[in-house]
Amino acid sequence: MKHAWTAMFVASAFSALAQAGEVRLTWQEPEKYTDIRSTSETRDAFQARVIKDLSAVFSDLAGKLPDGVTWIVTVTDLDLAGEVRPMLRRSTSDIRLVKDVYWPRMSIRYSLLDAKGQLITEGKEDIKDMNFMFGSAIGSGNSSFQYEERMLRDWFKRQQRDKVFPVR
Repeated sequence: MKHAWTAMFVASAFSALAQAGEVRLTWQEPEKYTDIRSTSETRDAFQARVIKDLSAVFSDLAGKLPDGVTWIVTVTDLDLAGEVRPMLRRSTSDIRLVKDVYWPRMSIRYSLLDAKGQLITEGKEDIKDMNFMFGSAIGSGNSSFQYEERMLRDWFKRQQRDKVFPVR
């Protein structure tokens, strides 16, 4: 529960920074996510970093929505790119093996409200990027989770292109 409140606080702080659309982001039970495992940080510190970095990405994406639009998102699962494997040596750190078979995934529920609070759209998505190894390796600098960031940005761009999400 402590982590859920922290996540909502971080999300609220980022949503206040949005100049156009606004995001209200909830990270639902991140300790139960498929893969949010660290290789060298404590579990809590790594989880907080993941939430902070990806919350910044959501906030930036909300800025691409028209004024007055509120994007309400609940992240229900996350599977980071790669797989954590224990080191065979006497090291205290594990390693994250990033191969094309371990693609990033995120499950979300969302709704978009207009300035009057009327529902524009809502949905449930299992976002994934099976081709994450073939894209540009350069992130935006907003996140140290470049594969997940690019996956979210590409999905959001498709939502706007397909007129599911309104364009600013």
